[in-house]
Formats: sequence, structure tokens, C-alpha cells
Amino acid sequence: MRGGRVWGAVVGSKEKGTVWSGAASGLEAPGNMVVSSSVFRVMKHNHYTSRFGSKLGLQFTGMHEKGIIFNNNPVIWKAVRTYFMKALSGPGLVLMVTICADSITKHLVRLEEVRTDLGYVDVLTLMQRIMLDTSNMLFLGIPLDECTIVVKIQGYFDAWQALLLKPDIFKLSWLCRKHEKSVKKKKKDSIFIAEKLENSMDFATELILSEKHGELTTENVNQCILEMLIAVPDTMSVSVFFMLFLIAKHPQVEEAVMKETQTVVGERKIKSDDIQKLTVVENFINESMRYQPIVDLVMCKVLEDDVIDGYPVKKGTNIILNLGRMQRLEFFPKPKEFTLENFAKSVPYRYFQPFGFGLWACAGKYIAKVMMKVILVTLLRRFHVQTLQGRCVEKMQKKNDLSLHPNETSNWLEMIFIPRNSDKCLER
Repeated sequence: MRGGRVWGAVVGSKEKGTVWSGAASGLEAPGNMVVSSSVFRVMKHNHYTSRFGSKLGLQFTGMHEKGIIFNNNPVIWKAVRTYFMKALSGPGLVLMVTICADSITKHLVRLEEVRTDLGYVDVLTLMQRIMLDTSNMLFLGIPLDECTIVVKIQGYFDAWQALLLKPDIFKLSWLCRKHEKSVKKKKKDSIFIAEKLENSMDFATELILSEKHGELTTENVNQCILEMLIAVPDTMSVSVFFMLFLIAKHPQVEEAVMKETQTVVGERKIKSDDIQKLTVVENFINESMRYQPIVDLVMCKVLEDDVIDGYPVKKGTNIILNLGRMQRLEFFPKPKEFTLENFAKSVPYRYFQPFGFGLWACAGKYIAKVMMKVILVTLLRRFHVQTLQGRCVEKMQKKNDLSLHPNETSNWLEMIFIPRNSDKCLER
């Protein structure tokens, strides 16, 4: 903080290990330009292209200068990002619609697998299985045991968050080694069996070929495949989980979403041409991510001396941008409320960064929006969702390390799914 103003950041001194707090301190920003201008500079500038984290923790989880989630080597990170960007855009966006719609339809038919003894639906587990199945079909194409892998994914994320925050407590390299090696071996087998290599040119195949050509190390390929497999089931499943709780609490929003769905999609299966027309659904998704963000912090390291909003920042300083708080301080007409009014008008991207922007933009931001729309439209057209009495996002127990999750030891993961028209739903 400087002069009583809020940046929306936490800055730590590398030399002294002290922490300087901005928006995380809970102070209010006095003007619209205070938070966003500082955040905008950091997100766009080349001085901040490196991440930071415990080297020991990153090594144990296979993330030290590998993969894309927490790779703190700018050169290697940029090289790896190219493979992710190619897989998560272009033809993949179109193909995702069909794959995702088929996956959720399949899992809704098998809904009994995620019902509790009382008949309620374990929504988070349902979403995790759908996300895992969809990601695997689009990017890897190998047989997976969904039940087992979903548990391992959660364990892996718990491990790397704990190791980055408390690196001296754990030595858990075994959490990911067995799985990432088995994924790579299965994919290699499918490549060499294929009669035509071009028929198998998906994300995993291109990475394995890059290793063969000496462009990436074996360890980096392993990590990239692992991260592509686990990233979507972790963050996306929680995002849609919160969205369903929010729409259950706001029937007028559900009514608007259903009305648009009927107009755009009708009784048929959703198609790629429908995605851009679902503007109410998109506003709902945006407001959900603004009101209840999953990843509200961006961590980066200063590579060169800089000045942010008049405050000198030395090379080696660690910065955490509190985007979640920024989105509740600035621009929006009702920033502390959940309402589609907040997106009734176009929002300049500097005020709303659910996937980051500039060099730090999430490689999967476009395909994530497509998946969210397909899942919401397909599920809500079949079921009216309700929460158990008194349960809502605001009262839910959550844990927030490097990302926000509901407390999975509680029984708040359950919802009631009421078929809208059971006969037609099963036919579509």
C-alpha cells in the first residue's frame, strides 16, 4: 500500500522475506483507476513473465521449469505454452462442443453412480468425471478409470499447493510419478501402433514427437501431459459447481438462461454455431466467476527493476495480484451483489480478468468458456437444480490456498436434480 491506496497486490521482499500488502489488507480503493492501473501494468509487461514458488516444492511436484501451471523459467514456459495454445484453440474449440455434450449426456444417464444414499447428487464428483472424460477424449484418447484418477487429481493439487506454501514439511514425489509415466507409456503405444501418424496428432502426440526431436525433455513432456489431464477437472469442475449453486439461489437467472436456451438451441443437441448466440449464459458465467472466482491470485516475479504506480519495485521481488478483490472494488454497478446487471453493458477487460490477460492469460480461456456453456445448457435443459435447505455459496465452507475449493469433507457438495421432462431428456 502506498499513500492509503490499494493496488490489488501483495509484494514480498526477496531479501528480507517481508510482505507488503495491498488489496489483500481489506482497505477500499478510493478511485476506479487505483487497482486496475497497477494490475494492468504487471499483467502486460515483459518484466513479469516469471512465476515464483518454492524450488524444493516445485521439484517434488515436477513443476520446476516444467509444464505450464507453475513453470518459473520464461524461455521454457513460452516454448511449452505454444503446444497448449495450439491444442486449446482452433479446431479443438469446435470439436469440444460435440465431445463435451456427449460426455455430459453419458454421465447424466449414469447419474446413479454419483448419488448419495439419500438420493442427492454429488455435484463436484459428477463435474470432475465429466471434465476428465472430456479432456481425455480431446487431448489424450487413452482408457482411464475415472473414479481412481479423479481422486489422484485432487491429491496431486493438494500436494503441490501444500509444497509451495510449506515446502519443508512434505516429500511427496510419489504422488504424480506413477500416473504421469503410465499416461505417457499408453500414449506412446497408441502412436506406434497407428497406421498413419497424422491420424493421432493430438496434444500428447505432438509433445512426444517434440521429445523425440530433442525439443523438450522427457520430464517436461511428462509434466505437460499430466497438467493437461488434471487442470480442467480441478478448476473447471469447481467453477461449474459454484455456478449451479448460484443459479439454484437465483430463479430469475435460471429463467433467463432457460428462455435463451430454448430460443437458441430448442430441443436439439447443442452445436458449435450456438455458442456465440448464448449471451445470457455467457453473462451468467462471467458474473459467477466475478462473484465467486476460483483462482483470484496471480503470482509473478520481477525480472527487472520497475516502478508501479510511483512505487519502486526491485528485481527479484515477488508479486501476488489479487484479481478477485479488484473485481469487487471497481467499475461494476453492484460489485458486492450477484446480479446479471453487472454485465448488462460491455466490461473493459482491464476490470475483469477471470483467466488473466496479456502474457499471463490462461491458455485454455476460450475452450473453458465453450465447455461451461455446453455443460450448463445440456444439464439445465434436463434438470432443475436445487440446494438443500439453507445451503448457498456464501455460507459454504471453503479452503483457499492457491485456488479456491469447497471443503470436500463436508456434505455441502450435494444437490437435488429434478428432471424437467424425463422422457425427452433421455432421448436427446
